[in-house]
Amino acid sequence: MINDTQTIAIIAVMALVTFALRVLPFLIFSDRKTPPYIVFLGQYLPSAIMGMLVIYCLKGVTFVAAPHGIPEAIAVLLVIILHVWKRNTLLSIISGTASYMLLLRFIG
Repeated sequence: MINDTQTIAIIAVMALVTFALRVLPFLIFSDRKTPPYIVFLGQYLPSAIMGMLVIYCLKGVTFVAAPHGIPEAIAVLLVIILHVWKRNTLLSIISGTASYMLLLRFIG
């Protein structure tokens, strides 16, 4: 069994590692210009990750069995419409998640 001191030590080490990983790029690139491939990754990687997450979330949708992917389609359309309209990522994600959960509860 882990005691309180070990728990605090584990949390402290995890916090230190997380902080070091966040600070490391600033220490490495503080004196010089950021390399072009890092700028490229910073520009395109977030969109690619979001696309992969959408594909992963929708990979198990079955169109031949009830509810035929209707909750997923409505939630995805809501997210797209809200994001195009308001340009607020947090609003889009929260609204899409909430609508999907409600639709699963009432349709699925």
